[in-house]
Amino acid sequence: MTTTGTLPRRVLILGLGHAGRTLALRLKSLGVAVEGSVRDPAVAPDDGLVRHRLHAGHAPDAALLAAVARADAVLGSVPPDVDGDPALRLLAPALQASSALRWAGYLSSTAVYGDRDGGWIDEHSRADATGTTATQRLLAEAQWRALAHGRGIDSAVFRLPGLYGRGRNALVRLARGNARHIVRPGLVFNRLHVEDLAEALIAAMRRPSRDALYLPADDEPAPPQDVLACAARLGGFAMPPAQAWDDPALDPALRRFHASNKRIDSRGTREALQWQPRFRTYRKGLADAWAAGDGTAVAASDMLPQAR
Repeated sequence: MTTTGTLPRRVLILGLGHAGRTLALRLKSLGVAVEGSVRDPAVAPDDGLVRHRLHAGHAPDAALLAAVARADAVLGSVPPDVDGDPALRLLAPALQASSALRWAGYLSSTAVYGDRDGGWIDEHSRADATGTTATQRLLAEAQWRALAHGRGIDSAVFRLPGLYGRGRNALVRLARGNARHIVRPGLVFNRLHVEDLAEALIAAMRRPSRDALYLPADDEPAPPQDVLACAARLGGFAMPPAQAWDDPALDPALRRFHASNKRIDSRGTREALQWQPRFRTYRKGLADAWAAGDGTAVAASDMLPQAR
């Protein structure tokens, strides 16, 4: 991975969720050998991806340890806990011992930045949030950086906004009848289509560097009610009743999700990676999802808001 433009030959993705699986399928289409971890391979979709079981409280089996040993790039996408990254805790000795590993990446969150009252953040902004989510994310980031520093390899942290894509978007929620119309006056935030994230990750693997930090995002930070209204117009749905973001009846996680108001300036990330999002606005992403059938046939999974 020392040559610009060259992809790794073998990639291990810890956590084949929405983002991890999208990346894995894209890498596989490019001829990269991809393996990943999940809590239970028995319930995974039949998509040809190699999945290994990785679960807290269970020691990694021989097949997963062999996958670690042969991977020249590893990406962590498992949510953190109070002690940081649970997947890294289980696999740190194997990752430290691997002679093949050349690059390590970690999917973090823009939740590490405190409320900016609608102001902008970029790669140079201070990660100043103090809540539980931010604290756990920053600890996990530090653990991945420490692994890379100790190994002397390239690494990257990706601080992400809310992800969406086909099968996980406002159209699906409206069709399922569980969309929430939550309003906080003046609130805006960015989003990122999961396929654009996959391309940004691939770009980072093609351009490895030491201790990189990226903030990939779309071009249009927007109020959540505007996104919901766009989806409602596309699918011919009625808008759900509005709820105030600080309503005590709302789930605390939803209140926290709407408590931070900031915009992401991703120009530095785009320049460093020579990457541009295909879905520059939520309207383009929702139009693509509608054309693919979202909202007309309810998808099997629903989008859960990601801490920003």
